[in-house]
Amino acid sequence: MMNIDQHHQLQQQHQQQMLQQQAQAQAQAQAQAQQQQQQQQQAAAAAAAANAAATTSSSPRQVSFNVSDHYQILEIVGEGAYGIVCSAIHKPSQQKVAIKKIEPFERSMLCLRTLRELKLLKHFNHENIISILAIQRPINYESFNEIYLIQELMETDLHRVIRTQNLSDDHIQYFIYQTLRALKAMHSANVLHRDLKPSNLLLNSNCDLKICDFGLARSIASQEDNYGFMTEYVATRWYRAPEIMLTFQEYTTAIDVWSVGCILAEMLSGRPLFPGRDYHNQLWLIMEVLGTPNMEDYYNIKSKRAREYIRSLPFCKKIPFSELFANTNNNTSTNLLEKLLIFNPAKRITVEDALKHPYLQLYHDPNDEPISDKIPEDFFDFDKMKDQLTIEDLKKLLYEEIMKPL
Repeated sequence: MMNIDQHHQLQQQHQQQMLQQQAQAQAQAQAQAQQQQQQQQQAAAAAAAANAAATTSSSPRQVSFNVSDHYQILEIVGEGAYGIVCSAIHKPSQQKVAIKKIEPFERSMLCLRTLRELKLLKHFNHENIISILAIQRPINYESFNEIYLIQELMETDLHRVIRTQNLSDDHIQYFIYQTLRALKAMHSANVLHRDLKPSNLLLNSNCDLKICDFGLARSIASQEDNYGFMTEYVATRWYRAPEIMLTFQEYTTAIDVWSVGCILAEMLSGRPLFPGRDYHNQLWLIMEVLGTPNMEDYYNIKSKRAREYIRSLPFCKKIPFSELFANTNNNTSTNLLEKLLIFNPAKRITVEDALKHPYLQLYHDPNDEPISDKIPEDFFDFDKMKDQLTIEDLKKLLYEEIMKPL
């Protein structure tokens, strides 16, 4: 029997062997890379010198929030390439809120992500999906250079919680239940989230969970461009379903179900289950646990190149999750995990059936798991034309969306 710690040791051994085999082939590439690195270091040094001349290292970066004086800005609580979030007080109501500042107009991809998020958060009204309380509207189009979304203030996210404490089984059940409850609403609306991971599950001190970041979401119905489906996949691969990497015939709600399985496994062990270094290593880690796909699952893979890669790998025997997580007190958790993390998406458990699973029986209430209205057929039309749309075109679409009532 192999537990999760032994499995991680075995993963490390395999990785060391693979690295040794690649060493000779990499030698020449390393020499070339060193030369390129020297050139880059010289360029970076020049850039650093120029930057030092412009600003002092001791000066903190100033972030301005050009919002109504109804809000008192408190502090920055989150920051990334996609936006900056600060906490604030809405003075008339004394409610604490989060204000998300987005400056998307330098890159088309950021405009597209922002437009998807805006439209979807306005569509959904669900306890486990982050909502927009208000939008700071620009005075006019000419002054429209940044976007401000006023949202509920959540104190942390699941990624931070997993890194700082061991979760009780009660907490794990409640977090998975709320995630699936939100997914039921999304999938009923024909929406795939596509980027579920612990950092996109926001939490407060009451253990309320809300899914955020809909920038990669898509309609289930619009599968006209599965290649395009991958073009913006910048999300971490650790929670990505195998069919996304292996180009199955179509993508379904099962891609989100897989991510839930990865999140459940991470809560049970305190570490990611499939922390792949790259595309190939990710698939290898998955097969080390799930085993080599059988013939039926193998021929469901559309890409010939992907099938050939899988055939080139050593045969792997499946490791039962009850062995991998032998220290888990509640065996119904590993039973649910077996159903969430199935290689073939057609055989993976649905969100509705997962909600009925014995592991979640304490929380499951079919009368309190609402569905949502389906999104209109033209909801994601801008995505179909994204290659033809300029940043100015996308800016106009965003302006129109912001000026509409919530």
